[in-house]
Amino acid sequence: MDNRHFLDLSDAGGDALAAMLNDAQDRKTARRGWPKGRGDADAPLKDHVLAMIFEKSSTRTRASFDIAIRQLGGSAMVMEGGSMQLGRGESIADTARVLSRMVDAIMIRTDDHAKVEEMAHHASVPVINGLTDKSHPCQIVADLLTIVEQGKALPGLELAWFGDGNNVLHSVLEAAGIFKFNVRIATPAGYEPESAFVEMARAGGATVTLTQDAQAAATDADVIVTDTWVSMGQENASEKLDAMQPYRVDDALMALAKTDALFLHCLPAHVGDEVSESVIEGPQSRVFDEAENRIHAQKSVLLWAFGKL
Repeated sequence: MDNRHFLDLSDAGGDALAAMLNDAQDRKTARRGWPKGRGDADAPLKDHVLAMIFEKSSTRTRASFDIAIRQLGGSAMVMEGGSMQLGRGESIADTARVLSRMVDAIMIRTDDHAKVEEMAHHASVPVINGLTDKSHPCQIVADLLTIVEQGKALPGLELAWFGDGNNVLHSVLEAAGIFKFNVRIATPAGYEPESAFVEMARAGGATVTLTQDAQAAATDADVIVTDTWVSMGQENASEKLDAMQPYRVDDALMALAKTDALFLHCLPAHVGDEVSESVIEGPQSRVFDEAENRIHAQKSVLLWAFGKL
């Protein structure tokens, strides 16, 4: 079997993603009440080792992949980019080929998406995108899982996004085209998502609306989503923050959505900037379910990558 890399959601496709969501729900239910470190009964990845390369800070991705591979019966090796030879000029190609001889899969969290593509090109084991400047597919598997377990069907869902047209939104758009849900995107001028992702979603059958009117985007939405306005290491932060002010998710904005609408945020949150404290701590917020679901989503991603799903 050819390597199954998970660099973007389209690498798996709709049937596989649906299988991932089902498997994640089943495994989550089966281990309810167990200690976090206890392995799943079937231990499907027994003796497998996952190398995790971090060139950017991480809390949820690091913890969830570590716990995910443990619960599946395997183990993880954490490698910080700055303490690897990669940080001293060794090529991605050589790093990929060396690690492929030593571990069973590689997860990398980095800046430039071209790096994960090069890693996948040269690796002879599965490579998983743990976040790049272009996309964050693992986060969206967790988001979809959170939406589905709250009883909402994905086809025809109305999801509203507020703020920056960033890597997380790119993966939301990719999911929209695959599962045929609609996305209203409220962003200030100049901060829209890459047009290729918008076109991809539309080509898949999703309705994508780009607007500068936050209230219009929120009206009758099933899910309200935002993210930090300024990503790690981004330039022109103060100018960007000024432009984003009208897109803060607060009680007034949530009140325009459906009464059972969910609020999602991949965290970390800057409370008072992109979201008010009353919303993120409120009854419609599912941000901590969403964070926990990174574990269950990552498990299904790993199983798919190893051809076990």
